[in-house]
Amino acid sequence: MRHLVSYFNDSVKNNWDLPAVTNFGKETYTYGQLAESIAKYHLIFDKMGIVKGDKVALYARNSAEWVIAYYATLTYGAVTVPFLPDFLPAAVSELSAFSDCRMLIVDDIAIRGMNEDVANYARMETNEDFVGVIDIKGFNVVRDSAKTLSAVCADIEKLYTKKYPNGITSADINYYNDSFGMEDVAEISFTSGTTSATSKGVVLPARSLSVNLEFGLSIVPECRGGHVFSILPMAHMFGQAFDVLFPLSSGCHVFVMPGKPTPARLIGGLAVVRPFMFLTVPLVIEKIFKSKVFPVTRKFPAKLLLKIPGLDRIVLNKIKKSLLAAFGNNFTVGIIIGGAALNREVEDLLKRMKFPYTVGYGMTECGPLISYRDKDEYVKYSCGTKAHPIQVRIDSANPRRVLGEIQVKGDAVMLGYYNNEEATKATFTPDGWLKTGDMGILDRHENLFIKGRCKNMILTGSGQNIYPEEIEDKINNLPYVIESLVVGRKNALVALVVADYEAAKKDGLSSEQLEQLVDKNVLALNADLAAYSKIGYTEIRRDQFEKTPKQSIRRFMYS
Repeated sequence: MRHLVSYFNDSVKNNWDLPAVTNFGKETYTYGQLAESIAKYHLIFDKMGIVKGDKVALYARNSAEWVIAYYATLTYGAVTVPFLPDFLPAAVSELSAFSDCRMLIVDDIAIRGMNEDVANYARMETNEDFVGVIDIKGFNVVRDSAKTLSAVCADIEKLYTKKYPNGITSADINYYNDSFGMEDVAEISFTSGTTSATSKGVVLPARSLSVNLEFGLSIVPECRGGHVFSILPMAHMFGQAFDVLFPLSSGCHVFVMPGKPTPARLIGGLAVVRPFMFLTVPLVIEKIFKSKVFPVTRKFPAKLLLKIPGLDRIVLNKIKKSLLAAFGNNFTVGIIIGGAALNREVEDLLKRMKFPYTVGYGMTECGPLISYRDKDEYVKYSCGTKAHPIQVRIDSANPRRVLGEIQVKGDAVMLGYYNNEEATKATFTPDGWLKTGDMGILDRHENLFIKGRCKNMILTGSGQNIYPEEIEDKINNLPYVIESLVVGRKNALVALVVADYEAAKKDGLSSEQLEQLVDKNVLALNADLAAYSKIGYTEIRRDQFEKTPKQSIRRFMYS
């Protein structure tokens, strides 16, 4: 196993003049220009007394500048502490202090949020070694806690010219050396969580990131010059590992999309970028299907034709051709979906039309990948088979038939939770396996099937276990349903349903008619549910549920 910094070192040297990262529709940085900006960060770190193992926090939206700051920290040997842009400024300041960060790098939105309460800076400055806050663009100082940071940043061009009088060249690149160890902490990633309001700092050693990088390189051995369209949060491990670390260690060109990926903006961007692979979460794909595909397949004559063998291929091929064109018509790897379960109606259609997709599974604590399978071998409804460098077991007497907790072991697994021995101990079994908190089974071919979260399980009065995700999947396929949650209340199952009032209005339905229809359709599902899992009643909502950055519902807020 090679160190992740070693891979990036070689990629920068070998791809110096190639485009590396583009802010979509705006500026592009070559690998050489990345190196120039990284060199300036290193000079600032050095002058401010930051040393290997010190922690540098990053609180900003996705951008090319985010990538630069992230790699500047990694290649210096410091520990990167990326915060999701959805985190509140007060939480960032508290967690920065908690994790002993020495510097914070922010964008303009974060600056405004931090400036709204001066206590934010006071919290970080409880660490007497905290040097200050830098704007991610232009090395402008936002907060000079050490009283020397402003002078250093003001002189950065002079410092750079002094060290590189003729400008930096590929011959100057030497990020990796023997001081970089696989057990050294590379990152502390704070979880957003769906079952708790409290974040935990996942401590990831270099081996965790390195083994995930090497797995990516093994399944896509040659992609130099290929395009990647990045929409996932870079501060989250899924996007970070495979939209940043993997492509930029391979000589790829990453296009960073700003803002939320609405179906229209997403499809417009994909058509321009024409990526060879595309990482996304189920919600994005489901939105595209609800806006572009289902309006076709659920109406005459397509609905009828899809039921007739032979004629169904005409409809499916037409939809597939249209979707591939919308995604840029350049897939070699295809769409990789992760972060949550994919809606079954959507997956059925993807599989029937032989669309190039696969579904993977992971968690931050594994940096992140646990299971994956190539699109040509992927089994429907599964999450693939175990990724090469990790072991997977089911805590069940019969892992093929009886649900049990998914547990993992291997080089990808974290060291533990930062300054939280109790949580770390609770997450590992006595024999050293990481408990994922997900329930699943393994078939005879080792394909992993996830049924739900342990913490989401509802125990009925009769002792039956209900995994609400399976019922929610059925509800989400109903007309005029955006999303749903099934919760247990007073010995009854309650379906919380977000109805699509806008679509109903377009179809001539009043709010009252919509609510009656949704309620009727949800309760009609009881005919196909076991007696112990029948829905007692529904609650219709207008507002969508609060979500994590990977678009999982924050369930703890509604239970």
